[in-house]
Amino acid sequence: MFETIVRFFKDGGIFMVPIGIVLVVGVAIAIERYVYLSIAKLSNRADFNKLIMLIGRKDYLNALKQAKQSKTAMASIVEAGLSRLLSRQPRDQIEYAMEEGLMEVLPRVEKRTQYLATLANIATLLGLLGTIIGLIDAFTAVANADPAEKANLLSQSISLAMNTTAFGLMTAIPLLLVHAILQTKTNEIVDSFETAGIKIMNLISEKPAQAPVAKATPERT
Repeated sequence: MFETIVRFFKDGGIFMVPIGIVLVVGVAIAIERYVYLSIAKLSNRADFNKLIMLIGRKDYLNALKQAKQSKTAMASIVEAGLSRLLSRQPRDQIEYAMEEGLMEVLPRVEKRTQYLATLANIATLLGLLGTIIGLIDAFTAVANADPAEKANLLSQSISLAMNTTAFGLMTAIPLLLVHAILQTKTNEIVDSFETAGIKIMNLISEKPAQAPVAKATPERT
């Protein structure tokens, strides 16, 4: 098995090396992004559950303190809104502040994920380029070969030249699948930010329930 893999890479030519580098970089990015997004999803949900309880009790000072102490994206968005709320600014300004906070944290959530699609395209193109150059070399060699050996030599050369295309596709297809998975996880986190913002604004806008006033009963004479 190992010898087959080594021969596959050796026969593929020099373009197998850059495709291999693309694969290694893509796997590293995929692992880093998957771990980051998984941790971010859990930590943001935990912070939201804590903050929503404090905001529901109208304990805005402790909610702001909790948001400042946390480093999650959810806490940053809530902190921006609570800061405007405690400054007694109107609802639209609070919404603008939370939207601004969302725009600030989005690059942290979305960064490097798009690289996977680019790397997949690069791997495919490198594979095709390696095959084309291999075919050019093959036809050049066949032109100077003995007529009796041309067919056999040409078939072998074409088979070897296809190795780079095969390896390019073997690299590109998994990277595209992982990109789709990570993009879905990213969209889920972004949607959770927007949903959390709406829930928080609704809680802030709610007026505390007032105790019912007892009606005075007329005195009997």
